[in-house]
Amino acid sequence: MTTTAPATATYTVTGMTCGHCAGSVEGELGTLPGVTDVAVDLPSGRVTVTADGPIDDAAVAAAVAEAGYRVVPRERTLLPQASDGCCGGGSRG
Repeated sequence: MTTTAPATATYTVTGMTCGHCAGSVEGELGTLPGVTDVAVDLPSGRVTVTADGPIDDAAVAAAVAEAGYRVVPRERTLLPQASDGCCGGGSRG
């Protein structure tokens, strides 16, 4: 028997100012397939979604939009490759 580990993702949502806002976001996200928990930290705007499988970022953004708010796009950090050397300068010579 194969089991899938729970997945967790945290998003920043703009526009939430009160408990009703947080409840609207929680309610919409809670309807997504596989979602088992939604936790909103109102002061920071952070929303943590836990699911019993992979979390679809586009579905999360759509559910948040349906509630009347917006997910801030996540910044992606590119890590240097081993061949890039220090400060991404590559080989100098």
